[in-house]
Amino acid sequence: MNKKISIVIPVYNEETYLKEVFESLEKQDYDKNLTEIIFVDGNSSDNSENILKEYQLKNSNVKIFANPQKIVPVSMNIGIKNAEGFYIIRMDSHTKYSPDYVSKCVEVLEKTNADNVGGAIRLIGDNKIQKAIKLATTCPFGIGNSSFHYEDFEGYVDTVYLGAYRKDFFYKTGFYDEELVRNQDDELNYRLIKNGGKIYMSKEIISYYYPRPSLKKLWKQYYEYGYWKVRVIQKHKFPASIRHLIPVTFVLSLLFSFLALFITKYALILLFMILFPYFLGLTFFTLKQSLKEKYTNFITLASVFIILHLSYGSGFLKGIIDFYVRKK
Repeated sequence: MNKKISIVIPVYNEETYLKEVFESLEKQDYDKNLTEIIFVDGNSSDNSENILKEYQLKNSNVKIFANPQKIVPVSMNIGIKNAEGFYIIRMDSHTKYSPDYVSKCVEVLEKTNADNVGGAIRLIGDNKIQKAIKLATTCPFGIGNSSFHYEDFEGYVDTVYLGAYRKDFFYKTGFYDEELVRNQDDELNYRLIKNGGKIYMSKEIISYYYPRPSLKKLWKQYYEYGYWKVRVIQKHKFPASIRHLIPVTFVLSLLFSFLALFITKYALILLFMILFPYFLGLTFFTLKQSLKEKYTNFITLASVFIILHLSYGSGFLKGIIDFYVRKK
């Protein structure tokens, strides 16, 4: 492993997490002489920019660029276009990394000859909501059959957490889609596979992601995931998978049932037929996940499950209205 690599990290108001990111970077076992670190700051309004500049003064391999547009795909493209490395390794400020993270990315890239490699999204966090999000998103009832949520999976997949690429890939297939506030990785990976590329997930590529610390922020995050997923589907004219359609179907069923109540009392039967099995499943998986991890905040976990479903479904529905009906 003697190729130069470029680590690209988008930053926006990350003063709380940057110290831990720096510690992870300094512990990496990949040759420091072959490593450049590129931070792209999206006009942070906290102290992130000053913290980055202080770190740069102590490390000659650190570069900092500005992104007035703030959003992640623009930051990634700025970083990639200014990178000197043979490999581009995307990192995130909300994540801590094992000391061999970079070297494992390079090793798996070279061993599999895949176009993008990465690991599972392993969640950590001390507050009860972050713990609940971990339990909910590692359960089929929470997020369906998405492989990159399962830590022991090894093999070819349709997406990975973050990702590591050969730099020339972007000049052949195209850069991140700068329209997409969310789901830019999904869209890039879809394009990769569409053009005959392969994505490999390795359980040896290990990182730990801090999920949102509040239910309000979780709702916003998954609402945007649902909303922008519609735009990705529209752009590439491919059908959504079942796991993308279930939340919006659930939301539409609830809306239809509530509206029908103004017309007929028999709509209560329909509402019961929707909510009864849902709350059976909610109760079963809340208890199952709680008992497995000895988690006692049942109401919090149940709330997280509900938010994952309703926020993603609502965002998806708004995306259908905006991109297909209103044709934004």
